[in-house]
Amino acid sequence: MSEQIVHITDDTFEAEVLMAEQPVLVDYWAEWCGPCRMIAPILDDIAADYAWRVKICKLNVDGKPGHAAQIRAFAASPP
Repeated sequence: MSEQIVHITDDTFEAEVLMAEQPVLVDYWAEWCGPCRMIAPILDDIAADYAWRVKICKLNVDGKPGHAAQIRAFAASPP
């Protein structure tokens, strides 16, 4: 995983995303989600190549889905 990707929680969402000085792409993901795992290398590349231009954050929707539930973000259902 790219060192430029920031793992966030509901508690850090406002500071890391809403108060960011640059555009932010938030990946709402889950450990068991196949499509989430498939795009992870692409997000790593984007984070490495465009760190100066865009901030990549990952928010796990499992466990404490507070913010994800508010915007109705969800991972694809497990098989």
